[in-house]
Amino acid sequence: MTGLLAGALLLSGDLHARCGADALPVSEVQGGGDSSPLSGSTVTVEGVITLDSREPNGWRGFYLQQADSQADNSPQTSEALFIYTDRAGGAIGTRVRVTGQVKEYHGLTELTRVSELTVCGPTPLPEPTTIELPWPGQQPPEHLENMRVVLRQPLTLIGHYSFERYGELILADQPQVTPTEILPPGPDAETMTSQQALNRLYLDDGLSKRNPDPLPWPASLLTSGTPVRAGDRIAGLTGILDFRFGQWRLQPARQPSYLEQNPRPKAPERSPSITLRVVTLNLGNFFNGDGNGKGFADSRGARNQSELAAQKSRLVATLTALDPDVIATAEMENDDYGPASAIAELATALGPNWQFVATPGATGTDAIRTDLLYRADRVRTVAEPRRFDHGLFRYRGRPPIAQLFQPLAGDRQKIVRIVVPHLKSKACGGASGADRDQGDGQGCYARRRTDAASALADWLATLPEPEQTQGEFAGTLVTGDLNSYAREWPIQRLESAGLTNLVRRHHECRRDDCPQSSYQYQGRKGSLDYSLGSKPLLGQVVGAGVWPVNAAEFPVINYQGRLAAPIGTPWRSSDHNPLYTDLAL
Repeated sequence: MTGLLAGALLLSGDLHARCGADALPVSEVQGGGDSSPLSGSTVTVEGVITLDSREPNGWRGFYLQQADSQADNSPQTSEALFIYTDRAGGAIGTRVRVTGQVKEYHGLTELTRVSELTVCGPTPLPEPTTIELPWPGQQPPEHLENMRVVLRQPLTLIGHYSFERYGELILADQPQVTPTEILPPGPDAETMTSQQALNRLYLDDGLSKRNPDPLPWPASLLTSGTPVRAGDRIAGLTGILDFRFGQWRLQPARQPSYLEQNPRPKAPERSPSITLRVVTLNLGNFFNGDGNGKGFADSRGARNQSELAAQKSRLVATLTALDPDVIATAEMENDDYGPASAIAELATALGPNWQFVATPGATGTDAIRTDLLYRADRVRTVAEPRRFDHGLFRYRGRPPIAQLFQPLAGDRQKIVRIVVPHLKSKACGGASGADRDQGDGQGCYARRRTDAASALADWLATLPEPEQTQGEFAGTLVTGDLNSYAREWPIQRLESAGLTNLVRRHHECRRDDCPQSSYQYQGRKGSLDYSLGSKPLLGQVVGAGVWPVNAAEFPVINYQGRLAAPIGTPWRSSDHNPLYTDLAL
């Protein structure tokens, strides 16, 4: 008795739990669409347990797949189900007979409310289906849901932000670039985002627990000092193709293998022709408590003196390795400029030649600010610093700082103005009206960032050049965290005002990769941090780029992570990569 007649009897519960008796084919439960045509019905199926996840903190069930001899071989339907039950019985490689109710759980077809589970005996596992990314025809693999699979090729690790919390990694066939880094905001950028999201596979840890302890692979590599980074390749991928939390996932049957593809790079060398190197870094909230080893209760960064020591040592290692003359920072604690301030502590840690530009009373009301530090044995400040602390920057706007610098070597008559802004983030808290996400790829507050960029451009036009007796004005460098990708409105507005993106002038960003990027978010690479040069400055810029020491590294190795890297190393000192801009004046 097979087909619809058998299905009718099975749905009505007329058959008992007898191994080998007629059972509804799993492919009929799955159906050929996104959801089961039998959702809500009680059915009996029979198949092989391919992965058991009934252990504590597992998915509270197991994966069942039709034996190869009973598969319908249709390319439109899956041969497997997830059985949501904590009933004991059976193990991987065991044939079982299950009666339960069909349910769609956030896109996953499963059997729940299991009333009978009969163990039938050992059976060979079904052969895994070979798959590859991108998905053929740009179609999600519904026909393989819950089935055993093996990847044809190694995949690229593109995302690891949720590794510590959920034990998951994001994989793809190649690196993924933030669409608005190369495309204007709008439909084309959104289409690219959707295509990228489809052509991903999450490598899961098989657990439903948050903050898994111990952390899954590749934590063992990280703790042994192997620098696994985004851009590396993962091979030997095999297991169950699962769909949970809106993503296609691989529940691994065995530990994969690691292929280094993106090794840790050395710091860019400084040539003798460079008379001024400017390094730009978002510090990732550098707060130092009360400056005396206490007072960390309200800190956005380090939560105690030990974490502060680790954070500080990592930042100093990053900054000094680049051998800068001037450092432009964002996310410095806005706690004035006294001996116990965060900027004073960082300057002291950098060394005796380091000083900072102070603008007391003009830094705004936000908890963080932008700042400038400089080596007094290599450069000197010219005239008084300025802060743009009115208009959009008056309240919680992080007023940009501007200062004229003159190198002490080379042509001592040349003076450069360095301006450090930090625009509103893309986070949506409090957004309303035009500040909400408009679905064009720019996230929230795009209009506010654009208005701020316009105000910044207008302010730059009002800044006076140095007096002739002080030296020749070489031009303006605007450098900082603009929280915008290269084709988004704020950057376009600044470019229309005559500024040039110096990193992109020296390093191309392609659709399939953008190696010179400062930030990574949800598996996509792009730059939120910029060096923008005025037209007069361009002839004196001999290099600009990114040192990718942070964004590609696992967040779990940062100074607050469970697998923190050794003190005094530059790796993951922030979530942004540092930029360098080299001038020959």
